[in-house]
Amino acid sequence: MRIGELSSATGASTRSLRYYESQGLLSSDRRSNGYRDYGEEAVRQVAFIQDLYRAGLPSQIIRDILPCTAPTPPEGECTQLLARVQQVRDELARQEQQITQRREMLDRYLSGTATPAGLGGQPVCSA
Repeated sequence: MRIGELSSATGASTRSLRYYESQGLLSSDRRSNGYRDYGEEAVRQVAFIQDLYRAGLPSQIIRDILPCTAPTPPEGECTQLLARVQQVRDELARQEQQITQRREMLDRYLSGTATPAGLGGQPVCSA
């Protein structure tokens, strides 16, 4: 299928598809006229790539993950890769916890139940 057809089938822009190819995430054959030709598996692969980008993974990790989705994945590499992905997930969880704590502190300031240290119980501002 040509790039426009793949774009229609996946909802990814042709620009994104070219980017995926430049990053080594997607491959195509070239026809004699120079047009890209993608196999049917490209639809599933593009959907998977988009999911991983939405999950916050960088191209480098996605590029490493893709061989592990093959019918016969490389031995050993996928176990190490899984550990890397779990590290990314754990870092996201840590960041979520920090954001939650910050939001809760701001909520306490806004509700008047907390005051900055050193103000001796004085509210930050009065409404």
